[in-house]
Amino acid sequence: MLDTRRYDDREHLILASYAMHSRDTAGRKFAETGHSYRGPFARDRDRVLHSSAFRRLSGKMQVFTGEMGTYHRTRLTHTFEVASVARTLARVLKLNEDLTEALALVHDIGHPPFGHCGEDALSECMQSVGGFSHNGFALVIVEQLEQRYAKFSGLNLSLEILAGQDIRAHKAEAAVGRSPLLEVQLVDAADSMAYDAHDVDDALQMGLLSMGELMELAIVRRAMELVRQKHGPDLIRQERQLLVHELIDLQVSDFLAEATERLVGFQGHSATDLRDAGLRLEHSDQLRRERGELEAFLFEAVYRHPRLIPVRRAAYHRLQDMFEVLRRDPSRLPLRFRRRVDGNPIESVVGEYLAGMTDTFCNAQYKYATDGSTGPLADW
Repeated sequence: MLDTRRYDDREHLILASYAMHSRDTAGRKFAETGHSYRGPFARDRDRVLHSSAFRRLSGKMQVFTGEMGTYHRTRLTHTFEVASVARTLARVLKLNEDLTEALALVHDIGHPPFGHCGEDALSECMQSVGGFSHNGFALVIVEQLEQRYAKFSGLNLSLEILAGQDIRAHKAEAAVGRSPLLEVQLVDAADSMAYDAHDVDDALQMGLLSMGELMELAIVRRAMELVRQKHGPDLIRQERQLLVHELIDLQVSDFLAEATERLVGFQGHSATDLRDAGLRLEHSDQLRRERGELEAFLFEAVYRHPRLIPVRRAAYHRLQDMFEVLRRDPSRLPLRFRRRVDGNPIESVVGEYLAGMTDTFCNAQYKYATDGSTGPLADW
């Protein structure tokens, strides 16, 4: 049996004082014996990684749907990209990489099928129970729906993981007063960095945008200038890939520079001290403005692109139709979800069932739900 104190000693040597150290964890809802060679947050990471909900992210598209091809990101590939950026940030800033990675892997686990239009459809259908939030649903998954252990439902993740996900579900409240753990902030930042750069990549590859349109944006011009400095002014091949690389590197470098400067005066302080001080890490003013311009452009030029609108509308109506079928006749829910109706509003249970589906599974169940059949739909 290894001495778990060695894990704490290692963190003490390599992590900043204001990182979230494993020895300071608030524990789990259901007490468990410590592992012989993994810290609590490493165990959380692995529990998320091996969950069925995490695997289903491979069948959920990020922005586009499978009807438009298979090149573009899924929720799973996006999640790994966020984890990669977040781990880099954590390593440079000497924060807890295990906690950061666990938070990154769980951050999108509650997304429904068909990207944001799926969330919009469920939000409308579930207005009577407060709407739908993919961040809130992620907590339902990891605390209730995942069944991998004999002694409790859910994954029994560390309370820091649950609190981090809850903060994502209540971002407006978290933006003032006591700040989230730095590791939580890193994942939120990495999510938006990856999202912006990779939506540019997917949209260019699919022909929804041209490089000329993008060059109207300041952040793209800056990134392209870096590409040309490194690879020459007449670069044609791999221009798209190199641009995406520089977009990510530009954002990461700026964030790290700002964060390093803000943290200088907090050496020797604890994670709790920084939370109480309300310290928040963010990009420079210039990059925040440039990223805002990029995101506004992507919203209009990509998310509302004429090629996307009919696909999104069809997916939206499929979810709405299925919701009504199941709300009116709960006997068509799989057994596991019929059992949940006893203690929960029917709208919540139907929303949970639909939100857990992959895109293709949802399409298949839609056909069965609307073809005149009367039996229960399949469980995922």
